[in-house]
Amino acid sequence: MTLEKSQLHELHWIMEMLHNIDVGLVVLDKEFTIQIFNGFMENHSGLFPREVKGKLIFDLFPEIPREWFTRKAESVFLLKNKAFTIWEQRPYLFKFDSYRPVTGSEEFMYQNTTFIPLLSATGEVSHLCLIVYDVTDTAVHKLSLKKANAELALLSQTDGLTQLFNRSHWEQCLLAEHKRWSRSQNPSSLVMIDIDHFKNINDSYGHVVGDKVIRHISGLIRHHVRETDVCGRYGGEEFAILLSDTNLENAFIFAERLRKEVSEAIVTYNDINVKYTISMGIAEVDESIETHEVWIECADAALYRSKETGRNKTSLHPKQTK
Repeated sequence: MTLEKSQLHELHWIMEMLHNIDVGLVVLDKEFTIQIFNGFMENHSGLFPREVKGKLIFDLFPEIPREWFTRKAESVFLLKNKAFTIWEQRPYLFKFDSYRPVTGSEEFMYQNTTFIPLLSATGEVSHLCLIVYDVTDTAVHKLSLKKANAELALLSQTDGLTQLFNRSHWEQCLLAEHKRWSRSQNPSSLVMIDIDHFKNINDSYGHVVGDKVIRHISGLIRHHVRETDVCGRYGGEEFAILLSDTNLENAFIFAERLRKEVSEAIVTYNDINVKYTISMGIAEVDESIETHEVWIECADAALYRSKETGRNKTSLHPKQTK
């Protein structure tokens, strides 16, 4: 039987449309060899349809994870249902460069892909059609928004002068750590820090120099803490460091190292050189410390003893048992 002329025209138009649409179209047989490869795929891969026909898709595009793809495709063959993968699950199926006018600086094209079963005349799924959508603009916009929201969230938790956590966020972390300790009983210590005679620094040199001293101690704190520690500005010239999984003895070693470095440092502003010291108090959480507020009070009391007995020293809150 021959097709009528009008039907031939329609078939030609369909093939022309599929070749030129602005989405990728790849047809595979059950062995995953390529049968159809449209213009979008040609333009972005640099491969001509005649070069890829009959070739195994994994040989041409080694970035496709074979085990994952095979599992996904076989479910389509078996269930005769569409399947999808979106860029948030897997950024791309084919690693193409991005040439979008707005987001062309991206390293690769973000893609959504639809797996479509193609039925034979007998109703069996004989081929698989992949429809590949370039969603780079959408993905980049969403990622940028997510990054901006994360930065805003961080700003809401951060003290502007020191770039340490602000008191509100730091206390929330301390509350969470106290709850964690009540379950795990792992040691944790709280270090309270106060700059000695800070009012004299402000009165003698001005608030600009005072702020520089605050930034200096903040930088040293950030340098000495671990990623798992939580450090914040408690207020004015007072700071707090939560040392997780750290007992009183190790917290004292940490604090003394910081104290000595501060005492040996010189803060310079124009022709002004300032030396300063800090006093510290440490409390390790135990069963006598029933709330995070009590924990702060214990560390603060130890800090007060350091101030009252000469400054530039570290005092410990003795562990108590009920």
